[in-house]
Amino acid sequence: MILRLILGDQLNQKHSWYTDGTEDVCYFMAEMRQETDYTKHHIQKIVAFFKSMQNFADWLQNQKYQITYYKLDDPENQQDLILNLKKIIKEKNITKFEYQLPDEYRLDKQLAEFCSTLSIEFKAFDTEHFLTTRTDLAIFFKGKKQYTMEYFYRNMRKQYDIMMITKKDPEGGKWNFDQSNRKKWKGDPPIPIEETIKNDINGIVDYIKKCEVKTIGNIDVRHFNWPTSRQESLSILTYFCEHLLIHFGDYQDAMHSDEKYLFHSRLSFAMNSKMLHPLEVIETVIQYWRAHQEDIQISQVEGFVRQILGWREYMRGIYWMKMPEYQNINVLENQNSLPDFYWTGKTKMNCLHHAIQQSLDHAYAHHIQRLMVTGNYALLTQTHPDEVDQWYLGIYIDAIEWVEITNTRGMSQFADGGIVATKPYVSSGSYINKMSNYCKGCHYKVAKKTEDDACPFNALYWNFLDDKQEYFKNNQRMSMMLNLLHKMDKKKLEALKKRANHIINAPNEY
Repeated sequence: MILRLILGDQLNQKHSWYTDGTEDVCYFMAEMRQETDYTKHHIQKIVAFFKSMQNFADWLQNQKYQITYYKLDDPENQQDLILNLKKIIKEKNITKFEYQLPDEYRLDKQLAEFCSTLSIEFKAFDTEHFLTTRTDLAIFFKGKKQYTMEYFYRNMRKQYDIMMITKKDPEGGKWNFDQSNRKKWKGDPPIPIEETIKNDINGIVDYIKKCEVKTIGNIDVRHFNWPTSRQESLSILTYFCEHLLIHFGDYQDAMHSDEKYLFHSRLSFAMNSKMLHPLEVIETVIQYWRAHQEDIQISQVEGFVRQILGWREYMRGIYWMKMPEYQNINVLENQNSLPDFYWTGKTKMNCLHHAIQQSLDHAYAHHIQRLMVTGNYALLTQTHPDEVDQWYLGIYIDAIEWVEITNTRGMSQFADGGIVATKPYVSSGSYINKMSNYCKGCHYKVAKKTEDDACPFNALYWNFLDDKQEYFKNNQRMSMMLNLLHKMDKKKLEALKKRANHIINAPNEY
């Protein structure tokens, strides 16, 4: 008999395993403390994975496949992947072990080491999900000192013939409509009510609590709107096309205290768990746009395609090119701790309060909230990237290490020294004010610099540039701001640094 392992983020019904005609196969899935406990996860993240895994196991059974599924409280469950595999191989007299290549380095290493000890035949398969292999990005940038996502993205457009007029010319005359995707949402156009999914999760929540899994965040069992099956995921995709795509690009960077999703798709968990294939998502969105071009501009679609075809594949490529060393890089030598309010949302800074509370309540924040609010503050206060990594990995429903660590340690914290981003994504309060309504009604004033009620981001920004200027002296994209720093009145800079250091040393007072 063949034993085939399915991990919790390998819920791909379209995988060739399920159509290859192989008989005498037992599929194995398991909820394990190994996975619930390696970091402290959001309760909604664990619920979503467990519910999705159980739905996938049900689908396998309905397809008449033999499936062994260990729930977290199953007495047979050893709570460790390798111990569980050894047990089943012995009990079922398995003659061959097969698995799909994991997307996390720790699991890839664990399974490779396990297979090296096996006396039976084994084989690793591709997950048949991503549009690139683990090594494609490294090959693409071979010999290059600087990696640029835009060039990779253009190559992907050509390779998959996505939104191309000819083999060289993109539709709309431009590769990138990012300049059109930076509007502030001011209450109009109205945002449609999110697609409702009827998910009964009472039992799973009680069961997780009974198992004493330590979690963070909140959950409303009556309104759990994350898709946990392929059918629900397709429903969310359809809803995005019909109701949200029309304004997605315009407001993809906008933030608002009254709207947590705006025009975003909420598809990241469905894709990262592989219930939806990225090309399937891209083609569905493009097909809908082509049928409604009188109403939907190309900039709305290109911004969406770029996130999936470009950024998502690019970050995975960086992960496999740079791991395992990447997880320990701290080029800026930041050492501070993440403030307590990242776990409570209790801060007088309105932007941080909203972004963090939303994350705690919904296991969700879009990329600008993560990059320019929570990430920006962590970098400006010179927080150790390990602490930032753990928070992001735990709190977001779509956070799996291959996508989380490159976005956090690289894009957000610049801890990799410029592998992912060409400059640190830091700003004073002005950017947050430009892209949101967070500054209205805030305890602090975005226009003030050093007063007691001045926006903390303002002093922190100039203090960061001053403290880290040696790291950025040869960075052309930082030259303008460093020139302004060097021209600044010394007493003014001293006042800014004094306030910044108080914020850093006593964060919970703010």
